[in-house]
Amino acid sequence: MKKKITTSADETKNLGYEIGLLLKDEPHVVILLDGMMGSGKTTLTQGIARGLGIEQIVNSPTYTIMKKYESKDRRKTLYHLDLYRLSDVGSDFDLEEYIDGQGLVVVEWPFQVEEFLPNDYLIIKIKELSENKREFILDCVGYPCKRAVEYI
Repeated sequence: MKKKITTSADETKNLGYEIGLLLKDEPHVVILLDGMMGSGKTTLTQGIARGLGIEQIVNSPTYTIMKKYESKDRRKTLYHLDLYRLSDVGSDFDLEEYIDGQGLVVVEWPFQVEEFLPNDYLIIKIKELSENKREFILDCVGYPCKRAVEYI
């Protein structure tokens, strides 16, 4: 488990960038983001995308539930899910396809579908300490992200 503090949106994006760089060679990783609304989940995801080589604008998929992004070289895919508005698990789309598939999956509000979460994941708990200051607690469950967490 690692703890990181950021004091600005840019620092949060840079933390995400580090995470993306460290995980870009893994074939499949699920990242669960646990934090209140406005805590920086999407900002962190923007940095992760940049670390994966994704040049598209990354924004919150709150109303679409899932957005898919590909790196410039098309070697890495990022699935960004926001499950805040998800009701009736399984009726909106086949969630398991993304959770158990390939690529890097970032899930905001993951505990809306706890029964579908994988056995291996990186959970990042985000706590808002002040207007710009955030605490990130990174904990890896399973193998795919252990090495990355060690280097952050």
